[in-house]
Amino acid sequence: MAGEGGIDAKPDEVKPSGRKALEKWLNKSMKIEMTDGRTLIGVFVCTDKDKNVILGSCEEYLKPLDSGEKEEPRILGLAMIPGHHIVSIMVDEDQMREPQVM
Repeated sequence: MAGEGGIDAKPDEVKPSGRKALEKWLNKSMKIEMTDGRTLIGVFVCTDKDKNVILGSCEEYLKPLDSGEKEEPRILGLAMIPGHHIVSIMVDEDQMREPQVM
């Protein structure tokens, strides 16, 4: 039987296009801004159904990176960011591009 709106899917299923995007982001540099103003930069390792994110080689910045002030990051290593604290996620687009053949 089709679900509401005629779509036959379970509520917790990840849409194929969303899954492909997540797979493309694996091992890519990611910047996450949090509700408390901190910014975390690290390598995307995984996520879960609750939107928690795991970053490897993670660095924490207390001041916004756009403020122009030079700040030494705090090295966290492997970090889990609760999904409900995430304001925005940015993936390093330079790493997303296919290598060009010369």
